[in-house]
Amino acid sequence: MIESIGTLLMLILLQAVLGFDNLLYISLESRRAPLEKQKMVRTVGIGLAIFLRIGLLFLLQFIIGMLKEPWFSLGFSNYFEGDFNGHSLIVLFGGIFILWTAINEIWHMMVFDPTEELNKKPSNPLKIIGLIVFMNLLFSFDSILGAMALTDEFWIMATAIVVSGILMIWLADGVSKFLQKNRMYEVLGLFVLLVVGIMLLTEGGELAKIKVFNQDIQAMNTGTFYFVIAILILIDIVQGKYQKNLLKNRKTN
Repeated sequence: MIESIGTLLMLILLQAVLGFDNLLYISLESRRAPLEKQKMVRTVGIGLAIFLRIGLLFLLQFIIGMLKEPWFSLGFSNYFEGDFNGHSLIVLFGGIFILWTAINEIWHMMVFDPTEELNKKPSNPLKIIGLIVFMNLLFSFDSILGAMALTDEFWIMATAIVVSGILMIWLADGVSKFLQKNRMYEVLGLFVLLVVGIMLLTEGGELAKIKVFNQDIQAMNTGTFYFVIAILILIDIVQGKYQKNLLKNRKTN
């Protein structure tokens, strides 16, 4: 029993650490909904995702072997080659989608027009809930595989998913409120999301054994990911402080 509790706590921690990028995506995506429905969108989206993740966990126990078996290969002389399976395709698709979302939002900020922002209609809440559920499942794929490597007890893995989902609902509200009050940190969040997309692409490339010009694609390790995030945060803090000092000097002069 003590061993089971220890495994459960470890899985909750694993879900929390691996759920950082998912939490950021949910917080940014939900802000496209009408203001009065944003909390509902996050709660319903994550709530539905919890049940679907448990269903995915149940399904993976039967088809895990199929997803790891090669599905097809691609090769173009010495320029590109890879052996793709279900796991690698899911991770690659998630990386492409996250990259597209981040780049699209960053471009929107670069050509920002205040009048356009005022006249912009909020997105359909059902569409946003669908995207949150979909991306939650994509993000959860690796964490579920990690959980299955630690234990074969279904109730332990399911409990970890439920607890981490409840924590995510609670944290998503806090992150969204912070971004609402501090719009400048949206840029930082989008660049973090960009790095997440790159990390998923490299992970998918390694799973598919992709070679580009005879060079193996290697997954970005977790240490490198958090180092890049720390540098981005540090740059944002220094730049923000520098801009405040410039504004202060202009007012005094």
